[in-house]
Amino acid sequence: MSSDARTFHVQNFGCRAAQADGAALASRLAVAGLSETARGKADLVVLNTCTVTAAADEDVRHVILRVHRENPAARILVTGCYAQRAPDELAALPGVSWVVGNSHKTAIPEMFDGGRTPYHGEVRVGDIFEQHQFLSAPVEEAAGDRTRPNLKIQDGCNNRCSFCIIPSVRGRSRSMPADAVVVQVRTLAARYREVVLSGINLGRWGREAGSGMRLADLVERLLRETGIERLRLSSIEPMDFSDRLLELMAGSPRIARHVHAPLQSGSDAVLRRMHRKYRPRHYAKRVETARRLMPDAAIGADVMVGFPGETDAEFEESRAFIENLPFTYLHVFTYSERPGTPAATAPGPVPLSVRKGRNRVLRELAARKNLGFRRSMVGRELSVVTLRNGALSSNFLQVELAAPAAPNELRTVRIGGVSLDGLTEASPFPVL
Repeated sequence: MSSDARTFHVQNFGCRAAQADGAALASRLAVAGLSETARGKADLVVLNTCTVTAAADEDVRHVILRVHRENPAARILVTGCYAQRAPDELAALPGVSWVVGNSHKTAIPEMFDGGRTPYHGEVRVGDIFEQHQFLSAPVEEAAGDRTRPNLKIQDGCNNRCSFCIIPSVRGRSRSMPADAVVVQVRTLAARYREVVLSGINLGRWGREAGSGMRLADLVERLLRETGIERLRLSSIEPMDFSDRLLELMAGSPRIARHVHAPLQSGSDAVLRRMHRKYRPRHYAKRVETARRLMPDAAIGADVMVGFPGETDAEFEESRAFIENLPFTYLHVFTYSERPGTPAATAPGPVPLSVRKGRNRVLRELAARKNLGFRRSMVGRELSVVTLRNGALSSNFLQVELAAPAAPNELRTVRIGGVSLDGLTEASPFPVL
């Protein structure tokens, strides 16, 4: 590889796990001697991609073309899930010099440190993932967010949901060793008030053969052996929210009151076609347990509309199911065909106009639920971590502070009202 790259820029797309990967890549490129700079000035632009939907792919392609147009001298390296899925498609785009899939992502810094020629072209899947389990980097640099660092402790997925390409581009589930997690969180705790634990399938942490630990065991150990003031758990599959884990969350003020459990559909028939491993009644029991144990918790879900074969009746079943559960927010996705997945060729595709209409219905429902939840917080005291703008409560609500505050502080605020999409802190001074 040419060694003339002196500056770099990493742009991330997609989930928290991808954000953590990108932050670690940036840190290791800096260790290799490159200086981070703005995208328009960089010799090397690294695009760490997502491929969960067709829209995600399109976003990446647009950015590639924009980078090449605005900074034609830059050499573009595309990595991540899209690079793993369709390397030749990306390599054909103007300005792309290298395509490196997830399977070889950890070797990227070596490519720019005299290690070897960068990988270009077809990538392999399978056991190669086991060789590069996690991007390692100094945790204070890999945090990514100056206030709420995101620590990826699990990668890959053993599930085979019929709509999902992620197992093919991320490999099988594997966990960061418990001792390494403790060391990283302990180091982060010296600088940050809140750490977010994330993964592709976080609830499967520790499930490898021979491991006797589960996620709840790890969380207990982190509370016992580190000084972290707040842990937040990112998305966890519903059936991995065990009673023990929920009770642990409810029993410790050091764990954020925040439950995010992907639902996808409230229709039993649709869940079966999706090859999801639970039925609506199982999901409802988990959510109801979470609400009983944590009355003020944020409870969110990913929901998909327009899955192949979804009838009006099945959508209504899903909508009614969601209406009857205590969700405080939803991430609503319109189904997008992913080449290589069983659902992509399934019968009964739903017209795009119908998909969009159903998406709108659920977004409106989510907005009503979120507003009701926010209104219920008025007059209450909430624990928040301050951000560069405002603050984020333990139960995942944006709070506009009454006065500017330095980021990365943990404090208790009294809520005075609701804003357009969050809450406002009550003024400490009486209104005359």
